[in-house]
Amino acid sequence: MNSFCITTPIYYVNARPHLGHAYTTIVADALARYHKLLGEETFFLTGTDEHGDKIVQAAEKNKVTPQEFVDGISNEFRALWPKLGIANDAFVRTTDAHHKKLVQKFLQQVYNNGDIYFGEFGGHYCYGCERFYTEKELENGLCPQHLTKPEFISEKNYFFRMSKYLPWLKQYIEENPNFIRPERYRNEVLAMLESGALEDLCISRPKSRLTWGIELPFDKDYVCYVWFDALLNYISALGWSEEGSRFEQFWPAEHLVAKDILKPHAVFWPTMLKAAGLPLYKHLNVHGYWLVRDTKMSKSLGNVVDPLETAQRFGVDAFRYFLLREMTFGSDANCTEESMITRMNADLANDLGNLYSRVLSMNAKYFEGIVPAMPAVEHEDDKAIRELAAECMHNYRQLFGQTLFAQGLDSLWVLVRALNKYVDSQAPWALAKQGQTERLGAVLYTLLEAMRKVAVCVWPVMPTAACAMLEQLAVPLRDGMPATTLDEEIASWGGLACGAHIAAASNLFPRIDMPKVEAAAKPAKAKKEKKPEPEAIATGNNIDFDAFKAVDMRIGTVLVAEKHPNADRILRLEIDLGEEAPRQILSGLADFYQPEALVGRQVCVVANLAPRKIRGLLSHGMVLTAEKDGKLELLTVGAPVPNGSGIA
Repeated sequence: MNSFCITTPIYYVNARPHLGHAYTTIVADALARYHKLLGEETFFLTGTDEHGDKIVQAAEKNKVTPQEFVDGISNEFRALWPKLGIANDAFVRTTDAHHKKLVQKFLQQVYNNGDIYFGEFGGHYCYGCERFYTEKELENGLCPQHLTKPEFISEKNYFFRMSKYLPWLKQYIEENPNFIRPERYRNEVLAMLESGALEDLCISRPKSRLTWGIELPFDKDYVCYVWFDALLNYISALGWSEEGSRFEQFWPAEHLVAKDILKPHAVFWPTMLKAAGLPLYKHLNVHGYWLVRDTKMSKSLGNVVDPLETAQRFGVDAFRYFLLREMTFGSDANCTEESMITRMNADLANDLGNLYSRVLSMNAKYFEGIVPAMPAVEHEDDKAIRELAAECMHNYRQLFGQTLFAQGLDSLWVLVRALNKYVDSQAPWALAKQGQTERLGAVLYTLLEAMRKVAVCVWPVMPTAACAMLEQLAVPLRDGMPATTLDEEIASWGGLACGAHIAAASNLFPRIDMPKVEAAAKPAKAKKEKKPEPEAIATGNNIDFDAFKAVDMRIGTVLVAEKHPNADRILRLEIDLGEEAPRQILSGLADFYQPEALVGRQVCVVANLAPRKIRGLLSHGMVLTAEKDGKLELLTVGAPVPNGSGIA
């Protein structure tokens, strides 16, 4: 049996869990469940990082010992995960005796190999990062992370000969393009390696200024640098160097991290493994930040999203779906109440929830809740649904496994939306009225079977809801998960048992009412005395014909479509409007269309809007869309017309 190991970073316990921690851990959980659905043996590791200066400072501020402080925060992380539907296999703490023992063993091995030496060093130390920076790494003399001036510290310490392995690491990354993904982060690491700013790594702190750490096995007057200690959790939790441990089965692992800790995982960690003679991890999967209205979350701004409160308010599975569907993995994404409600209503209530509700109720009405017989002869429309289901599930499998979660779910929703359209086109109510019972049964069986497959596919993302959907279809579960594998589902049709009694109704995803936007958020303006309107001016929203004629609307073809480099929800389009050169137009379509799906399509454009800059790029025009159920649909033409054709 194939095996799969996924890890989150171990979370630093100087602060309580936030949305970023929740997202990373939910993604890891979904990946572990996805690989279980493939029939693989999985191991999912998370935990907490509990040593270093900041822990001591936080403990002193709270008037407790460092151990008491880390016990409290670590327990908060451990207690949160089950409440978010997360089922990790292990939880490692860097204060665990077993972890300390293996850290010391690793240090001794690298020391014996000659790759740790003692020396005197003067460097710019950032207490926020708990690390030394070289002159080249500073930005205008400031820490690049905290934008504060580091303190220059000169002291004797132990160093890891990281520079010895940097040329090898650069070559390895170049020869293995998927080692760090998405590609933008691979390129960022290569730029670091080519900059010449990286040197040997200081891996100790003298006990004269820090005692809260793991003592070096070869010098009791020093403790291990927190990052050198923390990174080793990935192999200590697997029992590296111990006979019969999980290490042999599950290493190398997949790592999942946020972009702010790219350097330690992409540079420190692989060189450490190389120095110890151990295999590297499989992939480093790097995600972006969650923002609120394009602003990073901050307690001082009052825009921090509490993951537990949000999950309890909207439902755990709906919250999990939103996180994986809304963020394009690797890019930043916005998390607002409005965006959550829009996504949940559109995808879950209107699409998936509505599908289950209407089909189950029709089956109850026309077949008394019994699954009708599978048709002996396949109708062309039913065959099209069967083939689409296989195609969409195949795409979902490929994309999800490459950490393209949003795209994978979107490919699955192609099937969900097609099933709703199939209901409308086949009109079961009309078939019943006409007495076409056999055809009615074939239509409902096709729908119910495809719905079963959708439920199987969404189990990694929405485990509780998926199990509920399968139970509504009288589908047996095995150990709280689908009894079939994803590959079996892609290759087969007809797994739903005919004659089974199924649910008569479903209300798994009720629609959420959009709350009114608080006007109090903006400063109140003094009311101005209303002036009487001149009699000659039309009232309401009317404009005269001359004003309408001034709007230049034309048809054009999309030649290029790609994500805006500085805004995840905006696409940069190049549109042929019959002019000498294509127009660059920016449009907020990224949540609704994949860029490649737009290339070659004809769109309606307002061509005489004044150019304006949007997040650093110039946009000259506007693509027209219509809004339906919270989604944007392109306005287009029924048949091709020459580019530049006016809209009369």
